[in-house]
Amino acid sequence: MAGSKTFQKPSEKGYYGEFGGAFIPEMLFSNVEQLRTRYLEIITEPEFLKEFDLLLKDYAGRPTPLYFASRLSDKYGTRIFLKREDLCHTGAHKINNTIGQILLAQKLGKKRIIAETGAGQHGVATATVCALKGLECIVYMGEKDIQRQAPNVARMKMLGATVIPATSGSKTLKDATNEAIRDWINHPIDTHYIIGSVVGPHPYPDMVARFQSIISAELKWQLKEKTGNNNPNAVIACVGGGSNAAGSFYHFLDELQVQLIAVEAAGEGIESGKSAATTSLGTKGILHGSRSLVMQTNDGQVVEPHSISAGLDYPGIGPLHAHLFVTGRASFYSATDTEALNAAFLLAKREGIIPALESAHALAILEKIKFAKDDNVVICLSGRGDKDLETYMKAMEGVKPNA
Repeated sequence: MAGSKTFQKPSEKGYYGEFGGAFIPEMLFSNVEQLRTRYLEIITEPEFLKEFDLLLKDYAGRPTPLYFASRLSDKYGTRIFLKREDLCHTGAHKINNTIGQILLAQKLGKKRIIAETGAGQHGVATATVCALKGLECIVYMGEKDIQRQAPNVARMKMLGATVIPATSGSKTLKDATNEAIRDWINHPIDTHYIIGSVVGPHPYPDMVARFQSIISAELKWQLKEKTGNNNPNAVIACVGGGSNAAGSFYHFLDELQVQLIAVEAAGEGIESGKSAATTSLGTKGILHGSRSLVMQTNDGQVVEPHSISAGLDYPGIGPLHAHLFVTGRASFYSATDTEALNAAFLLAKREGIIPALESAHALAILEKIKFAKDDNVVICLSGRGDKDLETYMKAMEGVKPNA
């Protein structure tokens, strides 16, 4: 296992193998150091765990169902289960992490919360928990994403959040993250930055993975109930930064017989120049505070990514996923915009479930991998498709989806 006893936990300095760490401006050192030295102590306190578990149950609506998709299973000749994170309050897995981080922020005495968002699901989840706890909320979102995810922008504003557009670069998730980091530098004392994925400086990748690990924790006992075995043959999840995948994989990372399959966004094709398939196109580099795989030029300039799904439109992956890729513990595939759209329409018509475009990338891989008839294959349905209906409607009308 690349010199480590477990894939789950990073080293003391936050490294998964050669990836991770904390590469931060001096102005942020005290904030990140406060988190690093206190997060494990706080999130393992009985009082914290009691409130966290109660909110997950009574507020977020956990446990989410593990649904046997019989008609999808018939089509692909295997046993397919969907982990229904789309049924969480706010419509995605993001709420698991924001509940955990808002409780942590309160323990640290923070009064002001900032976040970045791409598809808007993390922004909505952050705005939701800020409303719940009565804290100021500022969400940075790329100007392009604000236009293509209008329903989520409306939700954030209704919840009382201030949504600030990022107008630089590609005007997407990468740029929103840059703006959020600038804000944090300017407000180091009273502000907590709720990062939405397993990216950023240590301890964020580990912290977010721990909060999202509720997905695989539930998955184990749910699968045991349905099949008599608490380990599936394969777990499939889409990967941008990778929080739903980290949560889905977490309790199987050291169960080497379980196949872990991550699906990135190929955009218009890996070699098209409009893609976000980091493991195919990326090289080792620093992005948003950690060392990972990054889509970049030879001189280290970030290459603008592209995906039809705002949540996967990111030029890197979290350091845990980079480690899983280089060690071969997880298999990384990609799906194009068109393949994701086709998978979304198939699920809607076969199972009566409209998935988020992000989740549709994971579903698309069923066209590329043949599983055995008796295999138990779990796909993390990370979000619901309400936010993507305009894109789906354009596709049905024959309009180029990203137009």
